[in-house]
Amino acid sequence: MSATQEPSVCRPQPQRERRDVPSLVLVNTGDGKGKSTAAFGTIMRAVAREWPVGVVQFMKSGKWRVGEEAVARKLGVDWWTIGDGFTWESDDLDRSAGTAREAWAAAAEKLASGDYRLLVLDEITYPINYGWIAGDAVWQAIRERAEHTTVFCTGRNAPQPLIDLADTVTEMRKVKHAYESGVRARRGIDY
Repeated sequence: MSATQEPSVCRPQPQRERRDVPSLVLVNTGDGKGKSTAAFGTIMRAVAREWPVGVVQFMKSGKWRVGEEAVARKLGVDWWTIGDGFTWESDDLDRSAGTAREAWAAAAEKLASGDYRLLVLDEITYPINYGWIAGDAVWQAIRERAEHTTVFCTGRNAPQPLIDLADTVTEMRKVKHAYESGVRARRGIDY
């Protein structure tokens, strides 16, 4: 690259007129670590602004006891862990699908309620991609959510309609992960 060439990533984007909106749809996807963790960081920001916040977890079971849940509950966040664990650990996928449908029913009610300024739908992409909950119903409920409810969806392989619906999409890309070398998930780091 010559001294007069600018890297393409440094080119300024055209400025659009700024506007305020009552809420957003955020999506963290990709095969890298940190999708839920980043959403949980946003919870801290929302709580600091005294927003009512809720979390619906679609895959983790109550056995996980993630560290973020303990802190969030102390800060007044409503937290529902409605999954029954990861599919590769399930001995009854029909039960797992039913549990995911229960989680979706709870999430849909919370989206419409107007009770939350931030609602995190953690790992919602999995039951959509497995066909356990209808993607069309999810997109519709998100579109028709209470006006001031920002929705933060996480999970690998976000379906294109969810990406299209979102205002902000971040893809976490795995470069290297300790788990691949045999290191177990660690409390305080991974959960």
